[in-house]
Amino acid sequence: MSKVEKSESEWQAELAPEEYEVARCGGTERAFTGRYWDTKTPGTYHCVCCGAALFDSSTKYDSGSGWPSFWAPIAAEAVAEKEDRSLFMRRTEVLCAKCDAHLGHVFPDGPKPTGLRYCMNSASLRLEAREDEKSA
Repeated sequence: MSKVEKSESEWQAELAPEEYEVARCGGTERAFTGRYWDTKTPGTYHCVCCGAALFDSSTKYDSGSGWPSFWAPIAAEAVAEKEDRSLFMRRTEVLCAKCDAHLGHVFPDGPKPTGLRYCMNSASLRLEAREDEKSA
């Protein structure tokens, strides 16, 4: 997979201010405010920056955290992980493997079968509803 690389000014021109702040600068939206935290629409969640498929709604669950949470990415190679020691914490940051957009963090307190909670920012995602279920 080839990396998507753009200048900061190109990203700023393409993204809404909150999307840029979260996806390109590592920000976090406030809990219970993002467009997808309680969405139940079937579909695929894509990276807001490059359009890569990241998560499927079949793995989304209500974690009670106020952010969209998934127990697995659509494919292991869709996301990358990196240690995050910001805010005096030790966490695992989740990035889009194709463009390095900040998506959120993964925690070891999720449901079976993986036991993981991919806690993502809505501002880093775009939901593409399944065609067969848009009209339902």
